[in-house]
Amino acid sequence: MPRGTSGPNRRDFFKYTTLAGAGFWVAGRDCAAEPSKSPNETIHFACIGVGGKGSSDSTDAGKHGNVIAICDVDDNTLDKATKSFPHAARFNDYREMFDALHKSIDAVTVSTPDHNHAAVSAMAMKLGKHCFTQKPLTRTVWEARQLGRIAREMKVVTQMGNQGTAEPSLRKTAALIAAGAVGNVKEVHDWTNRPIWPQGAGRPPEKPVPSQLHWDLWLGTAPVRPFGDGYHPFAWRGFWDFGSGALGDMACHTMNVAHMALDLRNPVSVFAETSGHNRETFPKRSTIRYEFASNAKRPGFAMIWYDGGNLPPIELLGLKEDEQPSSGGILFIGDKGKLYAPGDYCEKGYHITGGVPTSVPEVQKLNHFTEFAEAIKSGKQATSNFPDYAGPLTETVVLGNLAVWAGTKVQWDGTNMTAKVPDIDALIKPTYRQGYTL
Repeated sequence: MPRGTSGPNRRDFFKYTTLAGAGFWVAGRDCAAEPSKSPNETIHFACIGVGGKGSSDSTDAGKHGNVIAICDVDDNTLDKATKSFPHAARFNDYREMFDALHKSIDAVTVSTPDHNHAAVSAMAMKLGKHCFTQKPLTRTVWEARQLGRIAREMKVVTQMGNQGTAEPSLRKTAALIAAGAVGNVKEVHDWTNRPIWPQGAGRPPEKPVPSQLHWDLWLGTAPVRPFGDGYHPFAWRGFWDFGSGALGDMACHTMNVAHMALDLRNPVSVFAETSGHNRETFPKRSTIRYEFASNAKRPGFAMIWYDGGNLPPIELLGLKEDEQPSSGGILFIGDKGKLYAPGDYCEKGYHITGGVPTSVPEVQKLNHFTEFAEAIKSGKQATSNFPDYAGPLTETVVLGNLAVWAGTKVQWDGTNMTAKVPDIDALIKPTYRQGYTL
């Protein structure tokens, strides 16, 4: 869009934190937002990025309030959105939109390519706007931590668009793991069918910019480069400058249940095996191993991520001979059993082999965006808020890409956000081009 600018064990932990209020998690008190609307007041939304996932995000905003502004760098996309929101003001540049309308806007949706998430979300929150941002929250670790800090300081309601957080099956699966259904978790295996876009190739040849596309605004925070096929509107995910690959696209979904159950913060090391890449686009396939130290909530464990057709060893899943693993899913291996949950959001249920008889309360389905809208009116944070949940999850997700880039094991110091690996700092904290800032 832009214009150019030893503590309790897991059973105790589960007992204290499960199913409080409408959400699974309890947000910290110092992150509580001031309610900005009474239950009967209308929320005025501005939607930034209204094509692709932004189309459904803006539709959700329209169901929960009044969309008073739409912003997109593609005029054809704006034209289409105008049919749904004929009275909304139109903008190509989110900064000009905020200049003109910030006093009228209560909340924003941010559905741009990954590289612009942080700058847009930060500007909105610094203006006191509640913020719904698509996954992954950011492209880099530093950006994720900064958005959490800003959200807490500004006391705004935030939510990342990892909608599986609201799925009863996901929350119940997380509760079972946290309650010790498979004992102490030793390994987690997590996989996806992504990428479903081209990766592993070079930069496309230069082509004229389509007349409806404001290319410089699309680039936003990223270094200037010529337009070419494969960037807009979708395949940007495969480029290091713009996306975060298969990992960034899907891990905020498929790792979500593990994060909810096991607190996936600050792995001590990450190592990746890949098909190779040229530092222009992400590899066609990768397997990434995270190591987590023990903490007050659970013992240490390893988590292995697979993409591009890579899968965990079939024998680990305990499938019948004629069964195939799901295209995406997660497997927890504990010292007393296994739990396999197929699907990106555990939406296909779960299968326990061995384990400990464990019951957890049934949970009702939440509507993800409704949770965000109701939080704005109540001042209670949504489950997947930036400081306490979405930010830490995103940090862990994108850390995997440090190992992909480096081609060697990355020892990670989460407190200081440092890794003693050459040529990696820009993947921890990016440099924005002039006109863009956090």
